[in-house]
Amino acid sequence: MFVCSVKGNTLKLCTLILTAIIAVTVMVIALPKNDAVAAGSIFEGNDKISYDKIKTEKARIEFLKSFGWEISKGCIEEVEVQIPGDFDKIMNSYNEIQKAQGLDLSKYKGKTVHRYTYEITNYPDYSGTVYANLIIYKNRVIGGDISSSDISGFIHGFETPEKDTDNAS
Repeated sequence: MFVCSVKGNTLKLCTLILTAIIAVTVMVIALPKNDAVAAGSIFEGNDKISYDKIKTEKARIEFLKSFGWEISKGCIEEVEVQIPGDFDKIMNSYNEIQKAQGLDLSKYKGKTVHRYTYEITNYPDYSGTVYANLIIYKNRVIGGDISSSDISGFIHGFETPEKDTDNAS
């Protein structure tokens, strides 16, 4: 027969260490992730697009160019915004656009981020004003869109929309 005695202090120490290990594990799992490879690989042929290390104006412009967009000049608006802690119907709809392009703003609820806006000059088959919005957190693109300035216009992810070939003659 084997008898083992454990002091109260040893038991408390083991419990503390186990609790710390569990806490660190939960924090690592729960941290927002935006894996550039995973986000870029959702779109066929865009394996070279990097969503991180977007620190400068040049990097933001190159990011947009990687999707085929041309801009008229530099950033026309730079603002700090806070991602809402609770998403309403509009924010949920906007986040669906993000999810469709491999991103998810719900991971950043309550965070303060930067939004950079650029004017697109080469949007296909559209003569109105079109903007590209980049939402960046800690030098990473975590969201964004391409949208028209018209009240009844459009909004979609970074990808260039496919032309409608069903109606082609």
